[in-house]
This record gives sequence, C-alpha cells and structure tokens, in this order.
Amino acid sequence: MLKKLKLFKANFFLLAFFISIQVNGQTPGLGTWNVINGKFTFNNKWSTFFEAQARSQKFYYDFHYHEYKGGIGYNFRKQLSVVVAMGQYVTYSPDANFKTVQTSEFRTWQQFTVTNDIDRVKLEHRYRVEQRFFSSGFRNRFRYRVNAILPLNKREVETNTVYLNSFNEIFLNNRKPHFERNRFFLGVGYQFSELFTLQSGYLRQYDYRADGAGTVKDYFQTSLLFSINESRSERGRRPGSVD
Repeated sequence: MLKKLKLFKANFFLLAFFISIQVNGQTPGLGTWNVINGKFTFNNKWSTFFEAQARSQKFYYDFHYHEYKGGIGYNFRKQLSVVVAMGQYVTYSPDANFKTVQTSEFRTWQQFTVTNDIDRVKLEHRYRVEQRFFSSGFRNRFRYRVNAILPLNKREVETNTVYLNSFNEIFLNNRKPHFERNRFFLGVGYQFSELFTLQSGYLRQYDYRADGAGTVKDYFQTSLLFSINESRSERGRRPGSVD
C-alpha cells in the first residue's frame, strides 16, 4: 500500500508540474474536441476498437482536424494489456470548416498499459510508440499518459455510475528538442448502461516549438463511448477515449 501511495504522489507531482508549464502563452478562444469510440470484447483476452474525432478552433465552429483509427487489444493478465493500431489524421486550415488540407498523416502505433487501484481510485499508466508517415517524411513519437478515475456514487464504474476522470500526457520524440506536447484533462462521466457512457470535460493542450516558444489551446471535450461485451474481459471498467 505504501508503494502505491508513493507512486500516486509521484504521478500527481508530474501532473502539477506540467500544468504549471502550460499557464504561459495561452491562445484565445475555446475549441471543441469531439470523440466517438466503440469497443467490442471477444473474450477475456481479445478486443477490438474504432475511434473517430473532430476538433474545432471555436465553439463548434471552424473545424480544422479529424482522425479515424482502429486496432486490436490483448490482455496478458488482469493488470497488463497491449494494443496495436493504425489511423488516418488530417489537419485543415484553422479559419474554416474542413476547408484546406495542411497536413495528412498515416500512423501506426503500439501501446502497453498497466492498471492498478488505490482504494476507489482507478489508475492507468499508458506507454505508446508511434510511427508517423507524412508526405514530407517519417517521424517517431513516444507518449506516456497517467489516467485516474474516481467513481462517486459506487465503488466500481458500472451502470448508473457517476465518475470523475483526469489525465496528464506527455509527448516526446527522438529529435531535439525532445519535448513536443503536453495534454491535461479534467472531466466527469456517467455510465448509462453496459453499452453506453458519456463523458465531458476541459482539455488543455500545450505545444512546444523549436524556437523555445509554446502555444496553448483549450477545448471542451465530449466523448460518446460504446462498449459491447466488456464484462467478458474480466477487468474493472475504466471509461475513456483511446485518443
């Protein structure tokens, strides 16, 4: 128990550190970040997923980005899982709705996730390696996300559960400067049934630039999460978009 508490404190410090970085250079305006995620669980080992996203620079206007991705997951045991996936990611000019393509990316990635609980808090540690293919070339990227879910009216996330959800994620690459991006999310969710969960909240994204400056964008994020046969996984539920 003591080791778990130390781990929780360390992750909290990391989260607070990156929040403090992001308060400078904030860009104006609240954008939206919209997610639809579907997951199908075959058994306690195998699952598959699909996710679509659309983001806007203004509040449900000037949509400048969308992505589609899917993959398969495998559970080694209750606390360990891996995912292999691919997707298409397109960025448009920021001053209109899907008007002019600026970049188009095809991406493959591999992910390793470790979960553990501290009393009612559900922790998830996610490590991801990405291979990013652009018309201009190829890049690698490395990501780490710590996610905490706290059910409010029940001990586990199940039907008719209200929960708090927060994560912090860092993005690194193998070229200088190595720090590329940080994301912080804080929100609330409600699981309506075994099939459907709704989650909304505030997301702040900090993008670091090579010249030493940085930009910050704030989003209102809404996620519609559909899960079929998740009880077959024999794992505690931790709702959240794949992202």
